[in-house]
Amino acid sequence: QVQFVESGGDFVQPGGSLRLSCKADTNHFSGLTIGWFRQAPGKEREGVSGISHGDAATASKYYVDSVKGRATISKDIGENTVYLTLSGLKLEDTGVYYCGASFRFGQPQNLLREWRGLEFWGQGTLVTVTS
Repeated sequence: QVQFVESGGDFVQPGGSLRLSCKADTNHFSGLTIGWFRQAPGKEREGVSGISHGDAATASKYYVDSVKGRATISKDIGENTVYLTLSGLKLEDTGVYYCGASFRFGQPQNLLREWRGLEFWGQGTLVTVTS
């Protein structure tokens, strides 16, 4: 069982930026493909970005169109942590941000597509974009 703890959510004005962190409690962190997901009030959870297993320098990264150019995903294997930096925040970026992960996916876009079957989830961190 892998447990994740997300942090970094906050109230922020439109146009601002945040860095979210997702720390995993596991000895097999480098084997995980990890994604960031968000759920806005009254809406279904959706994928935002993902990063493949393996070395941080060569891992594949994927961003959905709504955050492309505004988001950067990265990981620190020594810290067992994945980061998501979001800039140019918009009102529609508001939601609870979760990290989800699996050992079964190689490519992050596949992890984001198959999110309903992921084995491991964190509890989420709330991002509120408000003026």
